[in-house]
Amino acid sequence: MAYWEKETFEGTIGRTTEESVPSWTERGGRAAPGAPNVVIILLDDLGFAQLGCYGSDIATPNIDALAAGGLRYNNFHTTALCSPTRAALLSGRNPHSVGLRSVLMADSGFPNARGRVSKSAALLSEILVENGYNTFAVGKWHLNTSQEQSFSGPFDNWPLGRGFEHFYGFLGGATSQWNPDLVEDNKRVKQPARAEDGYHLTEDLTDKAIDYIREQQTAAPDKPFFCYLAYGATHAPHHAPKEYIDKYKGRFDQGWDLAREQYFARQQALGIIPQDAELPPRSPDVLPWEELSEEQKRLYARLQEAFAGFLEHTDHHVGRLVQALKDFGQLDNTLFILLSDNGACSMGGDHGTVNNWGDMHGAEPLESKLSRIDEIGTPLADNHYPKGWAQVGNTPLRWYKSFVHAGGVKDPLIIHYPQRIQDGGGIRGQYHHVTDIVPTVLELTGLSAPAEYKGVPQQPIHGTSLAYTFEDGDEPTRKTTQIYEMVGNRAIYHEGWKAVAVHRPDTDFEEDVWELYRLTEDFSEVRDVAAEYPEKLEELVQLWWSEAEKYGFLPLERRSMRAILQNLGARKGPQPPGERVFYRSELGLPMSKSPDIRGKAFEITAEIYRDDISAEGVLVASGGRAGGYAWYIQDNRLVFGNNIEGVRYQYIESAEELPAGELKLRFVYTPEGENEGTGRLYLGDRHLGEGKLQGSAAIGFAFGQFNIGENGLTPVVPQYQVPFRFGGELKKVVYVTAKPEWDAKAAAELELATE
Repeated sequence: MAYWEKETFEGTIGRTTEESVPSWTERGGRAAPGAPNVVIILLDDLGFAQLGCYGSDIATPNIDALAAGGLRYNNFHTTALCSPTRAALLSGRNPHSVGLRSVLMADSGFPNARGRVSKSAALLSEILVENGYNTFAVGKWHLNTSQEQSFSGPFDNWPLGRGFEHFYGFLGGATSQWNPDLVEDNKRVKQPARAEDGYHLTEDLTDKAIDYIREQQTAAPDKPFFCYLAYGATHAPHHAPKEYIDKYKGRFDQGWDLAREQYFARQQALGIIPQDAELPPRSPDVLPWEELSEEQKRLYARLQEAFAGFLEHTDHHVGRLVQALKDFGQLDNTLFILLSDNGACSMGGDHGTVNNWGDMHGAEPLESKLSRIDEIGTPLADNHYPKGWAQVGNTPLRWYKSFVHAGGVKDPLIIHYPQRIQDGGGIRGQYHHVTDIVPTVLELTGLSAPAEYKGVPQQPIHGTSLAYTFEDGDEPTRKTTQIYEMVGNRAIYHEGWKAVAVHRPDTDFEEDVWELYRLTEDFSEVRDVAAEYPEKLEELVQLWWSEAEKYGFLPLERRSMRAILQNLGARKGPQPPGERVFYRSELGLPMSKSPDIRGKAFEITAEIYRDDISAEGVLVASGGRAGGYAWYIQDNRLVFGNNIEGVRYQYIESAEELPAGELKLRFVYTPEGENEGTGRLYLGDRHLGEGKLQGSAAIGFAFGQFNIGENGLTPVVPQYQVPFRFGGELKKVVYVTAKPEWDAKAAAELELATE
């Protein structure tokens, strides 16, 4: 058989072209005539009540306008955390079924927690690109393991490996809006402008999405496109231009208790919640506003002002994208879907944070936060509001992100599609779930999910199209059952009933207390009727186990995230003391690829050449403004700077100046207790200086990179400004580690912080 016979060819082959008949087969599929464009905007950590059209007093006029021309859903649900929701949103399957039960971006060894989406679940992008669509993803990805996010790949789980033709954004769970860790296609890139010059990630992402659409419409106006725009907003840190934040000065001085009552009243007036819905009492973990000091109130109000400014700023850029679609003549033929990935986030704790990552350890006292109040929202802070404002954001629902009570999983959904939706401004109450978006898109584009994709048999789609709700708001829901599990918290919806249980980490699941709610009569999940309907509760609990087995939710993980990571560390086994060599790079490495020096003795050696003594700059920078360490030459002295969670700084400086020429510089750290030890500087074997360090064995970095020869995103220490590129020749940097241990606590906190 000739090799060409393996291809699809419908002509005939003779000895010459005169004796042959040509045929042309169009490469790739073709979308159906008139097939709509698809735009999905995914917001991050936005609660049920935080949009203006869902009851907030925060200005979101552009999103509200989409709702006024489309539909709002008040009974739509997600998975309670970001990665699982993204997996379900793009695959149409339950997240456990495709390998993403949580945000742990590591492979647990079980099918339900691989840290990446299974190839047995083709993403919407993969289906659409095979059927004549152009596809591009912009913004947050968070669907591959942290170990796969460097220059070395593998890239099959990056956006370009999963059906997107272009990508611009960030791979991890969160990033600074002012100084993001950016990737374009399959390579890290520098941000196009400085924060000091007005750069902001939300604007940059919107620019890129508009550019992609413009280029696509210019090159192939007859082809539809799929634009997946997953903003970093409104995930902490709550960063926004000062003028947006200052719009809200004094707006929240009344406090969260009164604000929640006002949101509730506004929701009832809008009709976004039923008139018989109840406002639950203040959550027991939220402090009464009236009991706070005046200093606390001033700080907490400003933190909420920053969030409000962040959201309004995001809305402005959503409006820019909508206007661009109008300008391109494409808005009416675009299926426009806007949603959030989970409920409002309570990780700001009781008191809020100015340095979100360091303050998880309680490192920043109130006095320090107050002294930095003017930094909130700026590049100098990584702020997050207290959980009292998260409860307001979820009004009238209970609990928060990561809970599978309504506060964690019931989220805004707005669909705008003029070709099918005539009931502009309508509200839909049918029960639906994030797995239902893919089948909805497939129905409206006239496509089917493949039974096999690239040789891999495919899981069936788990979702139910909600397109039937476009014309009839009164039709009963077609979604009868939906299972939930997140960090051990469990729930199941079935025919108007919901059973739900909160799980305490490191306890047996048999100890969990199941609650029961009749959702047709109890929108807010306020009245637990488990004692009244024990048989119904038992029926739902047993159904949960049945659905869990059916959809791959097992095995359940009862341990805390810290214990899970300890197990992962044990699986990896003790790492022998070893050597790693690094070379100068302008792109930097993700923190997951940096040397793991936590809990270890270690030595860093740098081989350099300086023409003269004026050559200075960074040799190694690990982390950023929120925490980390830097080793550098400044004013002709060798310095090791230690940033303790963005709050305190320690420096070891050489007692003498460095010569020019070929130099071998060394830094040696010896642990002498928990998270403390002594660092020593050397020129060859000559001792140059030493000092005590705290925290260097378990650095609380989050937003940053590991850089050789410069400091990448934000300065690790305030003694210099980025990039502070080393001006001499940096031949190589060598790390040698000893006494390896798996610092599960630090790893767990980092994973939670960046979900």
